[in-house]
Amino acid sequence: MIIGIHSRDNDLVVNPIKGKKLTNVRASGTDEAVRLTTPIKLTLESAVEFIDDDELVEITPKSIRIRKRYLQEHERRKMAKVESI
Repeated sequence: MIIGIHSRDNDLVVNPIKGKKLTNVRASGTDEAVRLTTPIKLTLESAVEFIDDDELVEITPKSIRIRKRYLQEHERRKMAKVESI
């Protein structure tokens, strides 16, 4: 599932469940005060305009989601090689 927008044109593979490693180098309160932006409510038209060639729009009665066509990173790399030939 797509969880954010990256400022560059490449995709970042992230695990939203894995926590950030804490070390003594950072200030004590900065990692605890994480600010999250509010999610963007997508309409069907805005979701279709937003997606790239390797993404799909999932529509259910309760929500509209954007996800990658190939969910695993190794599948995406393999299919990118096949499509470039």
